[in-house]
Amino acid sequence: MSLSLVIFDLDGTLIDSAADLAHAVNGMLESHGCLPLGLEDVRAMIGDGMAKLVERALAASGLDVDADTAQRMVLSRYAAEPVRSTTLYPGTRAALERLRDAALRLAVCTNKPVQLAETILERLDLAGFFSRVVGGDSLPFRKPDPRVLQAVLREFSAAPREALMVGDSEVDAAAAADAGVPLILMRHGYRRGPIERIPHLAALENLQELPELIGTLHG
Repeated sequence: MSLSLVIFDLDGTLIDSAADLAHAVNGMLESHGCLPLGLEDVRAMIGDGMAKLVERALAASGLDVDADTAQRMVLSRYAAEPVRSTTLYPGTRAALERLRDAALRLAVCTNKPVQLAETILERLDLAGFFSRVVGGDSLPFRKPDPRVLQAVLREFSAAPREALMVGDSEVDAAAAADAGVPLILMRHGYRRGPIERIPHLAALENLQELPELIGTLHG
């Protein structure tokens, strides 16, 4: 089997964005007179897109406001400072450089709005690694719907067996499984349950392990 395409999730896989998301969420809550949520509380809410994050934050705070209005407030605050505290996970840049040097095509598939995802990648100097970025508003559906990954596969003329998904959560696992794409699961990130309950081909501590694993699987 020949590998030609690696599709990455963004939040929890390439970047740790929890602090900036918490900052934006808490700004919205505090504007309505609510106490801020703890970082780990917000971290546990990440993974299904901004709408779900805001929905969970409102529920946790007992705040009864229009969810769409709250989401717009959070997005506005987040877009103003999207990389204030966001960091790359260890080994990210080195892994992407090695995969690029191996002539693999790389893409990002995230539930974050695509313009925001592209801005973050640019500001963290990662944009040049990726041929395609698909966001939660790029298509009429989003992860865990497998049609997101299927659309990326079609764009690159790649069969599922010629691709890998690299993610951190149950959402990534469900999308990959239903699209027939093997999943490499990162042990860091925003999953909600134990790794053992998430279907995956391999689990990695550090993205720098990825190129060697790919060489073993598809060399």
